Amino acid sequence: MGKSKTPVDYASAGVDISAGNLAVEKIKGYAASTFNANVLVGLGSFASFYDLGPILRDYRHPVLVQSTDGVGTKIAVAAMAKDFSTIGRDLLSACANDIVVHGAKPLTFLDYIANDKLDPDTVAEIVKGMAEGCREEGICLVGGETAEMPGTYLPGEHDLVGLITGVVERDKIIDGSAVEVGDIILGVASSGLHTNGYSLARKVLFEIGGLILDDIIPNEPGTTLRKALCAPHANYTSGVLKLLSQGAPIKSMAHITGGGLLENVPRVLPKHVSALFDPATWPRQGIFTLIQELGLVSDYEMYRTFNMGIGLTIVVAPEAAEETLHLMEACFKQPVQRIGKVVAGDGTTLIRGLNTVETDAR
Repeated sequence: MGKSKTPVDYASAGVDISAGNLAVEKIKGYAASTFNANVLVGLGSFASFYDLGPILRDYRHPVLVQSTDGVGTKIAVAAMAKDFSTIGRDLLSACANDIVVHGAKPLTFLDYIANDKLDPDTVAEIVKGMAEGCREEGICLVGGETAEMPGTYLPGEHDLVGLITGVVERDKIIDGSAVEVGDIILGVASSGLHTNGYSLARKVLFEIGGLILDDIIPNEPGTTLRKALCAPHANYTSGVLKLLSQGAPIKSMAHITGGGLLENVPRVLPKHVSALFDPATWPRQGIFTLIQELGLVSDYEMYRTFNMGIGLTIVVAPEAAEETLHLMEACFKQPVQRIGKVVAGDGTTLIRGLNTVETDAR
């Protein structure tokens, strides 16, 4: 059995505790800028404390709603671009959208940032963007964790995970159970790939296509791959909450993440109906066309990997469609369209021209 000839410490094993402490100091101010009166303790304790007193006063039967998500290999594109300023915002949006589609108001957010070697400035850049997004949506960034794990992650590699908690009245939970044949599907545009499909996108664009981040996307003058791939994941929280506060009679909402329209919409549909979409009713960003053409990617693979230009779907009764669409135009920053309808089926998604006969989805 061997024995070290010199004393060994944590730093010699690849973990710099001082760098971790410096990172915490750099991000404390960003996190504190998101706090409201319900946050009782700042960063540095073993746990965060959020006062539920106001919730119990304002809600008749509050239900906690939680979700966790990551940003996938979009973090690798951020590293390529040497720009981590928006990836924290991406993480927040990925998580917040997942609970607001059930009618929940997001309250608190926590993050987990892991890498092979901790760079305090990179961590601060990530958290700064995260905090900016939290302030905009009224969400408290109450804590997080950094983990330096040499030998687990490759040099320069990061992993990013978020956990969000919100609240909704029990009798106002939106779960899709009321959706019926004939209901109308409205859509809110995505800002691009959001945080899904980046492994396929990187393989096609960089390995097969041999492109670089500063290349221009065909037919989109001034839009580089850098701009398209690093575009922040749209956060629909404020828009949805405004829409609900105005009494919009929403039956179902879906956040279009990994799995695209094909796999996400069925999560909030009864089993006796299907969602029928008409792709001709909404525009798609050029990045989707470029990926499909360079990689000879099938329509089916595109629709189950990417959001294809739609980040959020909303289902309403036909008589409420026009009024709701009008409200949506005022509530969301992104373009909105009528994109499909609910038909008799088996709880699946149908795309006109992909897996359906020429049925009118408009």
